[in-house]
Amino acid sequence: MFFSTMRFLLSSTASVVALLLFSLFFSPKPAAAQEFNCAISVNYSTLTGSDFGFLEDLELRMEEYVNDRFWTEDSFREDERIECTMDVIVLEAISLTSFNARLVVATRRPIYNTMQHSTVVRFSDESWQFRYAQGQPLVFNLEQYDPLTSVIDFYAYMMLGYDYDTFSELGGTPHFETARRIAERAQSVSGEGWSELGSPTEPGRGNLITQVLDPRMRPLRKAYFDYHFGGLDRFLMNPDTARNAILQVLSDLDVLYEDVSRQHVLDLFFLAKYNELAAVFEGWQGSNQAYDYLTLLDPAHTSVYEDILE
Repeated sequence: MFFSTMRFLLSSTASVVALLLFSLFFSPKPAAAQEFNCAISVNYSTLTGSDFGFLEDLELRMEEYVNDRFWTEDSFREDERIECTMDVIVLEAISLTSFNARLVVATRRPIYNTMQHSTVVRFSDESWQFRYAQGQPLVFNLEQYDPLTSVIDFYAYMMLGYDYDTFSELGGTPHFETARRIAERAQSVSGEGWSELGSPTEPGRGNLITQVLDPRMRPLRKAYFDYHFGGLDRFLMNPDTARNAILQVLSDLDVLYEDVSRQHVLDLFFLAKYNELAAVFEGWQGSNQAYDYLTLLDPAHTSVYEDILE
C-alpha cells in the first residue's frame, strides 16, 4: 500500500513529482502478499427463534474471501496490506437462509514516518439483502450477479479505489470502474440496493459509484491525494507546510461545494476526517480560516470544530 510503487498510476506532473519524493522515502522490495488485511464480524444477536449459529461460518468465509484473494495485479508486501473492517449487522431473518443486514465498511492507511493511521473512507450500507446457507462457498465471479458476493466485491473495489487515490492523483480510477461494472450488472437484474435513483445523501450503490466517477467530483478525488500525500505524510517533517496544504484542500472543496449540489461523496470525506481535521488545526495561526471552511462544508460536526478555536 503506502510502500508499493506499483500503486502509483502516474500521469500528471504532480504525480511524477510525488513519485520522486516517494523514492526518497522508500526503497522498493519484492512483494507477494494479498491486498487486504480485513477484520470481519457478523453480528446476528437480534435474531431469535431458529438456530442461526451457522452465520459464524459466514464470518470466517468472508474473511477468507477478502483476505486470501489477489484483487489487483499489483504487488504488496505483507506490511503494505490495506487495513480495513467489514461489520455485518444482521437485522432480520426473512427465512432460514435469507437475511436483511446493515454493512459498515471502513479502511485506513498509514501516515508516513509515524505509528498512526488515517481513516480513508467509511461506508454504511443500510439495505443489504442476501442469502446464505450453512457451508455455502463464496465464489468470485464478476460476470455473474450474486446478492452476497457482489456486494462484497463492490466494496472491496471501492476501498481499493479510495486507497489508491491517496497515493496518486486519480490513481483509483481502474478500481472504481470495476465497482461500476459490478453495479451495472446488479442493476441489469434489478438487484436490491443498487438503484441509481437514491437520494444524494442516502444513495444506492449504483448512485454512489456514479457520484464518485462524476467528472464534476474530480476535485474531491484529487483532494484525497493532496490531503494525504501532500498534507498528513509531511506533517512530521514540516507541520506548517502540511497544515497549509490541508487548508488549500479545504479551499478547493469550498469551490467544489459552490459548483455542485450537496453530494454524499463529499459527506463521506468529512465523516472520515472530522476529528482528524479538528486535531490538525487546533491552536494553529490559521485556525480561524480553517474553522470557517469546515463549518461551511461540514456543518454536522460544528461542535467538534469549535475545539480549533480554543
